[in-house]
Formats: sequence, C-alpha cells, structure tokens
Amino acid sequence: MSRYENCFDRSLAAGHMTASAWLIDSSGCRALLTNHKKLNRWLQLGGHADGCSDLRAVALTEAREESGIDDIEFVSDSVFDVDVHAIPPQPQVPAHFHYDVRFLLRVMADDTFRVSDESHELKWFSPRELASLPVDASVRRLARKWTAWLAGNQDVQEKGPPPVGAALNDQPFS
Repeated sequence: MSRYENCFDRSLAAGHMTASAWLIDSSGCRALLTNHKKLNRWLQLGGHADGCSDLRAVALTEAREESGIDDIEFVSDSVFDVDVHAIPPQPQVPAHFHYDVRFLLRVMADDTFRVSDESHELKWFSPRELASLPVDASVRRLARKWTAWLAGNQDVQEKGPPPVGAALNDQPFS
C-alpha cells in the first residue's frame, strides 16, 4: 500500500485492493453466494474499492448492492479473511491481481434478495450444501472459517447471532 498510492483504484494494472462480504442470514446458518456473471463461478459478494480506502464500507456497500438487502451489519469489527487471487483477462482489461479483504456480515431480518446485473443468480447455502459445490480454494477457506464460527457459537440457532463486535473465536487466518 505504501508503494502504490493508487492501490485502491482499479486503474492500477498490476493489481488493486478489493473488499468482500461473507454474508450470513439472520440465523447465521446460511451464506449467500453469487454465481458471478463475468467469472462464471460461485463467489462471496464483493468488489472494487474504486478509490475508497475504507474497505469495511466497500464490503458493506457491495453486499447491499449485489444482494438488494439493506438491513446488513458486521458480525465483528475484525477482518474475517485476506486473499490474493489472479483475475483472468477480460475484454479491455488485462489479467491482474485482487488483494481482497473479507468481512463477516449478517442480514438482520428479511433475507429476501434481488439478483443484480453482476450475477447469473444468488443462492443461500447451508454448510452442507456448500461442501458439495464446486468452488475455488479461497471460498472453501471462507466456508471452513464460517463452519468453525458456527461450531464456536452452537447456540446461534436458539439465541440468534452474536451482537456486532462479538469475537470470532480469535481464529487465525488459515
């Protein structure tokens, strides 16, 4: 970041910062994924920072825009995951890297979504359903972290998800 002042701009051809949301429903037991239109893969919601250095705000905005759900909050103030991944070339855009900072967010009430023009479809997945889905290693890692979070919060179905700012069991990135 100190090397490239424009690391939050997609104009940085070598790669740039992005932010993602692992969005769970109000029960905490399902995660919303997008079948991404450009990449034709199931992924978490997220996108480019477009000059914004507040990646929490970017993740929240992307989750709201891509899901059509407004009532979303952070489960924790902590970063949930960090990933660096290659983006294949597209028409008019060369191959590059995304330096993706990921957050755990939850829907607070109605989990009815709207598919944006960036997606083929959206779908809520339980951990079991997600285990059989062909996804890349970084999405698999997010699913493992979420499953560990669920295991550490076994009462999530009876009492609901923990309050904003609750610890994520201090799980290190894996």
